[in-house]
Amino acid sequence: MRTGRLLGAGRTADVYELHADEGESGPDGPDGLGAVTGTAAPGGAADRDGADSHTGRGGGDGRTDRGGGAWVLRRYRDGWGDAAAEAEVMEYVRGHGYPVPRVRSATRTEMVLEHLSGPTLLEACAAGQVAPPEAGATLAHLLRTLHTVPPRRRPGARVLHLDLHPENVVLTPHGPQVIDWNNTEEGPPGLDWGVSATILAQVAVDPADPRAPLAHATLASLLAHRPADTLTPHDLTEATRRRASTPTMSSRETELLGRAEQLIRRVMSAGAEA
Repeated sequence: MRTGRLLGAGRTADVYELHADEGESGPDGPDGLGAVTGTAAPGGAADRDGADSHTGRGGGDGRTDRGGGAWVLRRYRDGWGDAAAEAEVMEYVRGHGYPVPRVRSATRTEMVLEHLSGPTLLEACAAGQVAPPEAGATLAHLLRTLHTVPPRRRPGARVLHLDLHPENVVLTPHGPQVIDWNNTEEGPPGLDWGVSATILAQVAVDPADPRAPLAHATLASLLAHRPADTLTPHDLTEATRRRASTPTMSSRETELLGRAEQLIRRVMSAGAEA
């Protein structure tokens, strides 16, 4: 397959459209994990915060190119990530019925996967197509469902996404699909809830971010739908610690973590008293 236009650029990866060469099996050919061949050199597009770097879906401004065929190439930059390991988890949870894009092939730095059609959950919220309470309930449902998938390796643990937020959910005609699995690991479900809540709270406490009211309302809905005894104080502390160690976060985002954790605790406390 050969690469076409750049569809999206995120903090660590770029996404290109793909075209089948003459005589090569097209989108309906056999799936499977293996080497990606015949790819073009990486493009020189500047990194754009908010653009989805998984399937070419757009960020908050909604302007990422929606073109391309049934498959896209996602390529990590500068040694980031392990696309092959990421693809294995995606195919594993997909085998248990979890909504993720199909993966055709993968190497350490590249993945060929299904090109999804539809806005991100963030775009739909910003456009008024999805209300924040519904967005929070959608995230909660996706977290709950993911944590019913049997563990791959660690008995008693669960598969965690650890980056599940509105920009990583694509609203396709067939329902929500979860993208960007580069942080995935196994562990306690509460940690996954804590990371999702922290990401939303970081936006909610930023007075300079116009998305803050949407993020606050989405956070409240997410926490209202969490299972009982999920997201303990330890889970939240660990989620904050992990976010603080994220190398792609800006200094501004890191500075907001303390206020974000306080907001989550206040929302949880208010919910417990209601």
